[in-house]
Amino acid sequence: MGDRKRVCIVGSGNWGSAIAKVLGTNVKTLDQFETQINMWVFEEDINGRKLTEIINTDHENVKYLPGHKIPENVIAIPDVVEAAKDADILVFVIPHQFLPKICGQLKSSVKPTAVGISLIKGFNMKEGGGIALISSVVEDTLHIPCAVLMGANIADEVASENYCEATIGIKQKEHGTLLKKLFQADYFRIVVCEDEDTVEICGALKNIVAVGAGFADGLGYGDNTKAAVIRLGLMEMVKFCEAFYHGSSQSTFLESCGVADLVTTCYAGRNRKVAEAFVKSKKSIEELEKEMLNGQKLQGPPTAEEVNFMLKSKGMEDRFPMFTAVHKICKGQLPVEEFINCLKNHPEHM
Repeated sequence: MGDRKRVCIVGSGNWGSAIAKVLGTNVKTLDQFETQINMWVFEEDINGRKLTEIINTDHENVKYLPGHKIPENVIAIPDVVEAAKDADILVFVIPHQFLPKICGQLKSSVKPTAVGISLIKGFNMKEGGGIALISSVVEDTLHIPCAVLMGANIADEVASENYCEATIGIKQKEHGTLLKKLFQADYFRIVVCEDEDTVEICGALKNIVAVGAGFADGLGYGDNTKAAVIRLGLMEMVKFCEAFYHGSSQSTFLESCGVADLVTTCYAGRNRKVAEAFVKSKKSIEELEKEMLNGQKLQGPPTAEEVNFMLKSKGMEDRFPMFTAVHKICKGQLPVEEFINCLKNHPEHM
C-alpha cells in the first residue's frame, strides 16, 4: 500500500476550520493517510487564552467557526514551518494576500515530493501589469504541483454537514484520485476536472460579481436585478477566461466552481453583505471589514483591484464594465448609484 500520507492544513479561519472537520473525520477511516493532521493557526489571544490552546483542548475554533467541533486528531500549531514539516499534502486556505509571505517561509522545508491544493480565491499581482494564479505562486515558490478546490461552499453550512458540491481542478490526473478521497464526504461531493485554470479563475472572479450583487441589494433592487448581475457577471467571467487563459472549457462554468458558486456568493457570501452595508452606511470597505467580519478578510475588492490592474495595462477596461465599475466604486472613483447604468449599458445588451 505504501506509506501513509501526512496532511497539513495551512490556515484556520472560517473555511479552513470547516475543511479541517471534513479532512479530520475522513483520515480516521482511510488507510492512505496518517490520522493526525497538523493545522497552522495564526496565534491570537481570545479572552486570555491562546487560540491554539482552545482548539487543542476544546476542539473548537471559537473565533472563526463557533459552535462546530473540530476532530481531536486535528492539531493546531502556531509555527507554519513546524506545522508543514514532513507533510505530503499541503492544503492552503488563507486570505490570498498572505500567501506569498507564507510560501516564502516554507520554501526551504517543504518535501520535494509534496503536493499542494489551494482553496484560496483571488489573484496575485505581478510587476508590470499582469496577475498570477494563486496555484502558480505555490508552484513557483515551493516547486511542487498545486491543485485547486473551488465550489458553492459556505463554511458554516459545510461544517453543519449540509449537502454541497465542490470541484477539484488538477492537471496531474494521478493526484486527483488521492485528493478526491481525502476531501469527499457523503455531504461534500467532489468532481475532479482537468481544466484547473478555469476552476481557479471562477473562484476568484465570482467574488467581484458578489460585490456587485451587494451594491444592487444596497440600492434597493430586487431579485430580477440580481439575476441580471449574476448573468452579466458570468458573461464577464467567461470572456476573461477566453481573453487570458486559452483552452478554457465552457462545461467547467457549469460545475460547482462556476455558476453554483456564483449564485451562492451573490446571495449568501460576506462580499455581498459588506457591499450592501457599503451602500447603506456610506462607510469605507476597510471600516466595514473591521466592523462586520470578526477578523476575516474580504476577497472581492482586492480581487477587483488585481483584475483592474491587468485590464488597465492592456487597455481592456471597457470590455469588462462590471468588473471595472466594482473596482472604481470600491475605490471611491465612481458613485455607487452608477452601478445600475453599467448593467443597462452593458455590451452584452448591445
